[in-house]
Amino acid sequence: MTPSKIKAMQERIGVEPDGFWGPKSIAACQKHLRALMPKKNPWPKSDQTSLREFYGHPDDNSVIVNIAAPSWMRLYDTDAKVKTISCHKKVADSLLRALAGAYAASPDHAKRFFGCHVDRNMRGGSKPSLHAYGAAIDLAASTNGNKTHWPTKADMPLEVMEAFAREGWMPAGAFWARDGMHVQATQ
Repeated sequence: MTPSKIKAMQERIGVEPDGFWGPKSIAACQKHLRALMPKKNPWPKSDQTSLREFYGHPDDNSVIVNIAAPSWMRLYDTDAKVKTISCHKKVADSLLRALAGAYAASPDHAKRFFGCHVDRNMRGGSKPSLHAYGAAIDLAASTNGNKTHWPTKADMPLEVMEAFAREGWMPAGAFWARDGMHVQATQ
């Protein structure tokens, strides 16, 4: 993001706009997004015990459903239409609401689907990814990669993260300063 876009975002989250994304901006952004989340967040904490208690075992694909993708959704690097999204049945309705809000905020980012349910471990780790539970989605991967610092290099709009936060989803870019494409149904 450009310094002017960072300034606009700083204004939105209540930080004096200076175009520098540092500790004050990070804390204010996280506070802003948490304030949008439901008071009683419907999702589990992100530790493996909480995830398994809520979602079941990540190898249990009987809880994975295929939902009709919004008509505007495309594969991240092509114009191929996405027909279905595979996700955990507990997140399906919330995911569709969050995607609708994200699309209203930034169609170019929301429509670029990179994946949801994928049986795999966390990158570089031995524990199951939230994707293995079907409780995470990646959007606009080409400009919001895993090791791309958000918001100085990655360009996922705050408004997209807000749409997911309203559903209780955790946007990785704002909370881990990288992986701006990733949001997950955890606290």
